[in-house]
Parts: sequence; C-alpha cells; structure tokens
Amino acid sequence: MSNRLTTILFDLDGTLIDTNELIISSFLHTLEYYYPKKYKRKDVLPFMGPPLWDTFHSLNPHATEEMIKKYREYNLANHDRLVKEFNGVYETVETLAHENFKLGIVTTKVRDTVLKGLKLTKLERFFDVIVTLDEVENAKPHPEPIFKALDLLKARPEEALMVGDNHHDILAGKNAGTKTAGVAWSMKGRDHLQYYEPDYIFDHMADLLSIVGVEKR
Repeated sequence: MSNRLTTILFDLDGTLIDTNELIISSFLHTLEYYYPKKYKRKDVLPFMGPPLWDTFHSLNPHATEEMIKKYREYNLANHDRLVKEFNGVYETVETLAHENFKLGIVTTKVRDTVLKGLKLTKLERFFDVIVTLDEVENAKPHPEPIFKALDLLKARPEEALMVGDNHHDILAGKNAGTKTAGVAWSMKGRDHLQYYEPDYIFDHMADLLSIVGVEKR
C-alpha cells in the first residue's frame, strides 16, 4: 500500500495566519496588568504555542482563569486589526484543495477564535476538519488532536503531514506517526525547529507543493 501523502494538517497561528503581533501584544497587555514592568517582548516568546491555561497557570495558579479572560478580551478586540495571512498561504492551500488533498487544522486555540481568523483570511472554505483545544482532552504535543483530525478525514498517519511553526507541532506529528514540517517564518526561528528534526522545513508555503508532487497553479 502506497504511503503517498494525501492529507495535510496545519497548525493555525504562526503557520497559516500571522497572529504573532496579536499574540505578543495580548500577552504583554495581560502581564502588564498583573506584573507591571516585569515582562518585555522577548520574555513572552516562550509562551507562544502552549495552551493559555498552561502558561498562565504556571505564572499564577490562583488567577489563571482571570488572566485568560483578560487575554482573550484584548485578543478579540484587536484581532482584525493585527491578523493577516502569511505570504503564499492562500494560493498554496487553494491549490491543495483543488488537487483534492484532505486538509485539516489542528490548533491549541478555541474554536470561536479559530473561525474568526479563518474567516478574516478567507481560508475557511478549504477546511472541513478543524480540531481545536476545546474538543480534546490533551493538547499538542500529545497525539490526540492529530488522531482526531485523521479519524474525521478518514486518513492514516503514514499518509499525512503535520505542518507547524512550533516544536509542539513537530512532536505531535512524530507522536502520531505522521511526517512533519516546520515553517522557517516561525517566531521561534529555523534553528529551534531544526533541533526537533522535522522531515521538512519550508522557507515559503509553496515549498509544500513540491513535497506532495503538485505544480504551482
């Protein structure tokens, strides 16, 4: 049986859509309220990727939910002003959909925010399967979200590729038995992703097309 790639799973933030400034400013806004003048831009980069609950609980177990609420209020209020798609994403995903690849999103965001970002960037029509944080017991790097997406897409791990901007994505893919790819535009940097030994690193989203044997349209 062929193990040709038929299924592409994507992380959302930092992979398909550029939410970096929104996420950084949301963290800084929240942390400035609770810890004035303590956190700078470079300090919040490690918080990008894990679920909000994990991050804020590690900082203050007694105010976790309150901090998440403040973060999300700012995040939603500033979402459309700060979010945009990465260069080449729309065209690449459109081509993959046209070529009948099974496409899914696996993210540590909650569904309402995911749908807001997809609608803003007009990517929502390409994804029939979206697995969000509020639909699983275990977030990436646990393989559960990937297994759920594959099950919904009726795909096997060996014919799937997980694409992301964070080591959580690469490890989740490895744990689930898929191929993995990191994106070089990650805020964490190419070297950080390379350390986790993904099968591929893309300098541009269109690099994905040559991996799956599709010509640019």
